[in-house]
Amino acid sequence: MEIRTLIAAVLAVPAFYLTFRYNMHMFQLNGYKNGEHINWLKKNIRQQWLLVFGILLGVLRIVLPVLALDIVEYLTLLLIFVVYRAMKHMKSKKKLVYTARVKRMMATDLILTAVCVAAVAWFVGWAPVNGVVLILVSAQFLMNLVCNGINHPVEAGVNRYYINDAKKKLREVPDLVIIGVTGSYGKTSVKFYLQTLLQEHFHVLVTPESYNTPMGVVRTIRGSLKRTHEIFVCEMGARHVGDIKEICDIVHPQHGVITSIGPQHLETFFNMENIKNTKFELADALPEGGMLFLNGDNVYIQEKAGEYRNKTFYYAEGSSGTGSVLQEDVGASGAQTHDMQNPGLKIGDGYFASDITVSQTGTEFTVTAPDGESERFHMRLIGAHNVINVVGAISVANKLGIALKDLRIPVRRIEPVPHRMQMREHGLVTIIDDAYNSNPVGSKAAVETLAMFDGVRILVTPGMVELGDKEREYNYKFGTYAADCCDYILLVGRKHTEPIREGVLSKGFAKDRCLVYDKLEEALSYAYAIKEQGHKYILLENDLPDNY
Repeated sequence: MEIRTLIAAVLAVPAFYLTFRYNMHMFQLNGYKNGEHINWLKKNIRQQWLLVFGILLGVLRIVLPVLALDIVEYLTLLLIFVVYRAMKHMKSKKKLVYTARVKRMMATDLILTAVCVAAVAWFVGWAPVNGVVLILVSAQFLMNLVCNGINHPVEAGVNRYYINDAKKKLREVPDLVIIGVTGSYGKTSVKFYLQTLLQEHFHVLVTPESYNTPMGVVRTIRGSLKRTHEIFVCEMGARHVGDIKEICDIVHPQHGVITSIGPQHLETFFNMENIKNTKFELADALPEGGMLFLNGDNVYIQEKAGEYRNKTFYYAEGSSGTGSVLQEDVGASGAQTHDMQNPGLKIGDGYFASDITVSQTGTEFTVTAPDGESERFHMRLIGAHNVINVVGAISVANKLGIALKDLRIPVRRIEPVPHRMQMREHGLVTIIDDAYNSNPVGSKAAVETLAMFDGVRILVTPGMVELGDKEREYNYKFGTYAADCCDYILLVGRKHTEPIREGVLSKGFAKDRCLVYDKLEEALSYAYAIKEQGHKYILLENDLPDNY
């Protein structure tokens, strides 16, 4: 019996590691949050059917400790090893990082595993241990939830230490001006645009990449803040009510920018009211006299802004500064465009972009400031939808003392944020990389920008996720927009892109030009092989995170 158990143990070790690694990777992508991970498991449990089978087989093996079941167990452990080893070697966009937290969870998992095996062997004997070993390997898709719960007091203590240390470092730079930037979309772009506009006049620190969680902000402060910094531009992300407040309680921003409010992360926010309230947690945190910069083209922001008495400055697009408020909102009845004249939003209240001209080489526009001063700007970013974010950055920089005319050259220097309408030339093919976390508003703007190019316009997309009950509807409408703007539409993922294809075909788009592939590489190979005269423009719209 001991030899059979030894064989099971030897096979279980690599299988244990690989199943732990995969599920910890997913848990990390889900923010170490049990609730989000449980929702992910509900949607993806079929992908781990082998582990569910392993648990059932392990229970059966405990009841019937016979040689035949041991052989089936050995084969199952081998199959688990092969499958999860293949998953380990699959290309991932954001790899598992063995942080101190992950290592602590691994230690807890190993201790629990050892205790379970030892307890069964001690109290019951070796006969059922084979089944227990298989159950412990197969239960790895649940063990991170258990370990996270056990480790919670430790993790809370560690986080408190890091947060307090970050607060101490902020107090050591008392004259630091802290600007919070949040929004459903556009916050990362505005953050980097602000860095470009401010850095010639100030020593500026920004949160890197998409470091927009409380601990990401803390890590930036502890690792990068120096006494010589004058401005800290802090991106603030949120997936739950209270997330923005948590970051504000750490950094205490003096000024804030709300770039947009829209249907994003509806799986965790549940409704638009929660999203609005969460984004305006930034406004709640500002001190008296703090400046609040709001996207005046966003209806959801306009609905909420009246509740606040901050020193507010709008930034918006308007051909004559009329204060027209435009927001695309795909509602339950379809796509609706809200076009409302807001009597409270006019020149004198904010910054307005007008006379926008777009070409394949960039975008030009005029900005009019609250005092009536205006200046013409040119930037290399493509698409009129980028103007609003740049105007937001211009408004902040101007209010911090930089004249509009002195911002003309910095605006020219603005570079596309990686994976956000970033253009790359490959001979007769131009890749327009908009692969970062697409949303209903941005995806529509992206295909409309693609439509302006003179050539063969090809869309490659897996669709949008994290939109809750509205996900199918938003993807369907995206298909209708794409059909009006593209020559070819290549969808990645058969099941998830069904509503996009339905939307595309509902517009009379040719079936042989709307194709579905299992892998991105297959879609790109077809796009490159299309034999049609003209330069090819391939828009990569969204790239699903690894946990999708």
